[in-house]
Amino acid sequence: MKLIIGNKNYSSWSLRGWLACRQSGLHFEELTVPLYGEEWEALKRSSDDLAPSHGKVPILWDGDAVVWDSLAIVDYLADKVGRDRFWPKADDARAMARSMVAEMHSSYLALRRSCPMNIRSRVELPGLDDETRADIVRILTLWAEARARFGKGGPFLFGTFGAADLFYAPVVSRFLTYGIGVPGFAQAYMQAVWEHEWMQAWINAAEAEDWVIEQFEKPLA
Repeated sequence: MKLIIGNKNYSSWSLRGWLACRQSGLHFEELTVPLYGEEWEALKRSSDDLAPSHGKVPILWDGDAVVWDSLAIVDYLADKVGRDRFWPKADDARAMARSMVAEMHSSYLALRRSCPMNIRSRVELPGLDDETRADIVRILTLWAEARARFGKGGPFLFGTFGAADLFYAPVVSRFLTYGIGVPGFAQAYMQAVWEHEWMQAWINAAEAEDWVIEQFEKPLA
């Protein structure tokens, strides 16, 4: 398999796709492409590997099969290795985990806009608008419920690391970058995600990159 991703410092969707591949346990080749700028525009026009997704990343090639969109990648890999590697076994826990992942996939636009992922940076925000604050409260509420109901088996949302954690990993990064204050249970959860060996590998690679995307260096909040 080959996974094409964007800059590790900035690309939250790429992080999700990459963590999904690591979670699968399957071997995959990794190709990082520089997002935005003239080089990126030329690559989108010329690369057959990017054509099926219209230049969006992440994109996973598995022989002749091609999967784009991070949620589709999770589903595809779960079909290959078994859903229990990604999702809780119990129906009630799995129902919540799937709902949380779907909500993360389609929601929280204010948080994404105001606080773009930037692993290398630490920023003091002058304030948060009401929509961004509401996104944060909603996320913390879901985290609290998942941990209280299903998190007794380990430090992650549903005990062991799974699809919900890999989808919320970029949120953990955003909260740390912008100094978002969170309650103690969320601090412990964020620490578990941040210190996970796969996250540390991604963080180290992000810190070693020399690309700078100016539009993500200036949060809008």
